Amino acid sequence: MSSGASALECASQVAPASFFLTPDHQALAERVEKFSRDRIALTSAPEKHYIAEAIDNLKEIAGEGLLRYVVPGSHGGKFGAVDIRSLCLIRRGLSRYSALADSMFAMQGLGSYPITLAGSESLKRRFLPRVSAGTAIAAFAVTEPQAGSDAASLQTSAQRTGADYVLNGTKKFISNAGIADFYVVFAKTDPAQGRKGISAFVVEKDAPGLRMTQSLELIAPHPIGEFRLEGCRIPAENLVGLEGEGYSIMMRTLESFRTTVGAAALGLAERALEEATAYARKRVQFGKTLSEFEGLRFMLAEMATQVEASRLLILQAASKLDSVPAADRKNDSSLVLSSSMAKLFATESAQRVIDRALQIHGGMGVLKGSTVERLYREIRALRVYEGTSEIQKEIIAHQLLRAGKN
Repeated sequence: MSSGASALECASQVAPASFFLTPDHQALAERVEKFSRDRIALTSAPEKHYIAEAIDNLKEIAGEGLLRYVVPGSHGGKFGAVDIRSLCLIRRGLSRYSALADSMFAMQGLGSYPITLAGSESLKRRFLPRVSAGTAIAAFAVTEPQAGSDAASLQTSAQRTGADYVLNGTKKFISNAGIADFYVVFAKTDPAQGRKGISAFVVEKDAPGLRMTQSLELIAPHPIGEFRLEGCRIPAENLVGLEGEGYSIMMRTLESFRTTVGAAALGLAERALEEATAYARKRVQFGKTLSEFEGLRFMLAEMATQVEASRLLILQAASKLDSVPAADRKNDSSLVLSSSMAKLFATESAQRVIDRALQIHGGMGVLKGSTVERLYREIRALRVYEGTSEIQKEIIAHQLLRAGKN
C-alpha cells in the first residue's frame, strides 16, 4: 500500500461523496476501513481453514456492530429500514481486505431480507435479532442443479400437509450450506402456475429431512455447498409471505442486493488500483520506474476512471433504492435498471482493473499468496452470482425496450 493519498482518494475528488452520502455514511466508511485493516486483514488463516476463518470473521463483524445494518430497527437494526447505501459501504470496505469476510456479511443480509420484506411478525422476532447479533447464520437457497439464471424453473416442491409443509428437492451452489442455522428456501407450491406458484420458506438446520450432500470448492475460499430436502417437514408458520409470493420476494431481494455486489467489486478494484500504483512507483526496469513508462501510465489512468465510474453508479443506484420504501420497489422499473447497471458495470470493470493490476506486477502478480493474485481469484464469482452479467444485460435491455412502448 502506498503512503499518503491513495489512488482512490485522488480519483474521488472528481465528485464529492457527500452528493450521495450523509456525514454518518462517510463516518461509517472510515470506520469499516479501519476495522477491516486492523481486525479482518490480520486474522486471515491458511485457505484450507477458511470455514473457521469465515465464522471468526462473522463474530468480529457482529462484535463491531455491523450486522445491525442488515435488519430493520424494530428487530435490532441500526435504522428504521435497511439502508442500502450503508450495506454498500460496508461491503466495499470489507472486500478490500477479505472477500470471505464480505461474503459472510452479505449473506446475513441476503438470507434474512426475505423475512424483513414479507415475514410474519413471529418469524421476524425469531430470526432477525439473532441475525443482527451474529448468533444465527443465514442462507438464501434458490439455485438448483437445473435452475440457475432461470430461477422460475426450479423443481423443489412444497406441499401443505395439515399444520406443516413437506419439501422435496435439491439445492446447489448455496452459500453457507453446512454452516447456516437457517435457510430461506424457494420451492413450488403450485407447479402449474410457473413463477406464480413459487413460495418462500424458512428451513432451520435441524429440520427433519434436510441433508447436506456435498461441500463445493471454488477458486477463492467460500463456504458453499449442496443439500437435499427429502420429505423435509416444517411448520406452516415458516411460510414467508403468502403462497405464490416467493418469486416476487426473491426478485425484490436480489434487486436490492445487486447494488451491494457492485460495491464489493468496487472494493476489490480499489485495492487492485492502489497495489498497482504503489508497485509502479517502486519497481525499476531499464533504469527507470514503471510509472515513467507512458503505456503503463495510460493503463493506470483507465483503471482509475473505471473505478470512479463504478463508484458513482453504485452510489446513485443505492441512493435511489433508499429513496423508495421497500414495499414499493417492485413497481419501480428505474430501480431495477439502475441496480442492474451498477452491478454489471462494477463487476465487469473490476475484472478488467484487477487483470491490469496483475499485468503491471508481472511475475509477482501470479505468485500464489500475493494480494493481486488473491484479488484475481476473488473477483470472478461476482460476475456470476445474483444474476450473471448476461442476465443484467437482458434486464437492462428489457427495461429500455419496455420504456420505449410507453
